[in-house]
Amino acid sequence: MLSQKQAEEAIVTNLNETEHEVGSTREEEREQDHSMFSLKSILWHGGSVWDAWFSCASNQVAQVLLTLPYSFSQLGMLSGILFQVFYGIVGSWTAYLISVLYIEYRTRKEKENVSFKNHVIQWFEVLDGLLGPYWKAVGLAFNCTFLLFGSVIQLIACASNIYYINDKLDKRTWTYIFGACCATTVFIPSFHNYRIWSFLGLGMTTYTAWYLAIAAILHGQVENVMHTGPTKLVLYFTGATNILYTFGGHAVTVEIMHAMWKPQKFKYIYLLATLYVFTLTIPSAVAVYWAFGDMLLNHSNAFSLLPKSGFRDAAVILMLIHQFITFGFACTPLYFVWEKVIGMHDTKSICLRALARLPVVIPIWFLAIVFPFFGPINSAVGSLLVSFTVYIIPALAHMLTYRKASARQNAAEKPPLFMPSWTAMYVFNAFIVVWVFIVGFGLGGWASMTNFIRQIDTFGLFAKCYQCPSPAPKVSAAPPPHAHH
Repeated sequence: MLSQKQAEEAIVTNLNETEHEVGSTREEEREQDHSMFSLKSILWHGGSVWDAWFSCASNQVAQVLLTLPYSFSQLGMLSGILFQVFYGIVGSWTAYLISVLYIEYRTRKEKENVSFKNHVIQWFEVLDGLLGPYWKAVGLAFNCTFLLFGSVIQLIACASNIYYINDKLDKRTWTYIFGACCATTVFIPSFHNYRIWSFLGLGMTTYTAWYLAIAAILHGQVENVMHTGPTKLVLYFTGATNILYTFGGHAVTVEIMHAMWKPQKFKYIYLLATLYVFTLTIPSAVAVYWAFGDMLLNHSNAFSLLPKSGFRDAAVILMLIHQFITFGFACTPLYFVWEKVIGMHDTKSICLRALARLPVVIPIWFLAIVFPFFGPINSAVGSLLVSFTVYIIPALAHMLTYRKASARQNAAEKPPLFMPSWTAMYVFNAFIVVWVFIVGFGLGGWASMTNFIRQIDTFGLFAKCYQCPSPAPKVSAAPPPHAHH
């Protein structure tokens, strides 16, 4: 049996072999065109720890930033803050578990001389390699469905946001337009190529978060503001599952890790990204809820209550660009799955791969038009899909992978310093499974689906303009008096 030190050396050696292959390719490219390659590296080829941090932080908080004040109106101030901290910690832990299982899978495969030079490892393949085909099927079903609806939510958010700048077109028409725009993400090959986008994306959400906070404080509290939440269990658990969804953005963790030059350094990146995200989500949600209170119950997008200004328009535009980036983050793993299904994953031509990827965008476009319920759809996806995809399945998979003493003895990654006992890890994982299944999936599923069905009853499917203000009734001129003969 390998000691822990030997196992770690084996990981580094195996991963460095892959890095050496990639490095050799880069050397050849550098010889061909040094200046072009340098610029290309800065903007296009990302694989450092910082790239992974920017990707995680940028991907974690996107349009959901605009719905958190809505969740606070459902939960109340104290519960809103506590749920953010709780699910932030739990989400960081399960992201850590996913990273451990990835390293375990990759180490085992590379000992069998399996090369991943032209292959992107995905979560369902990790489950297949460690636990077998049934787990692969479950992981593939949940992950793909979640990422599909995650992409749908980005499209809905694009239409919802642009409406606050230009309301001459209804939200459904804007969805058509942005569906076409987001389809251009088929040309981005992998997460290596999101370097500049991740950096810009995080800057955009940082601006938007602090705009929300400052604008709400400067606006002050509306007249007769009320903070009655929580008032109903349905609303309470709907808000809680939206926060579960907020910190469940690590469905692309494996793909981000695989894009790193040294994936073994990923372990704590997601936690560090979450700590930064707290500085965006908590102040903005608290400030907007303080200013507008219960009005938010009928305004799931925070932009709708803030006065029109140049700063608000800038925030809307930046969020639109960021939602394009996040659409790419959510959709790229789906592109990979589709490429593997049709046998195009090893194709080097970007144009051929882009053409092959286009069919993935069509169902996303369609679903965004069918269910334009910005806000409630986040909670529904959170309870039914995120609860399993990024909380329950990783915790169960870790428990089952290391259930035997021999597996624990030969583990590529030993328990972390802050939880050095396998028993403690097992207990914490079991707690996550039970909590998320009962509170997230059970109560959250009941509440969010009740609210979701209510939206369908109120606005109908294919709603033309969800939560748009009603047009002022036209005052017609008085009819001329009838002539009497």
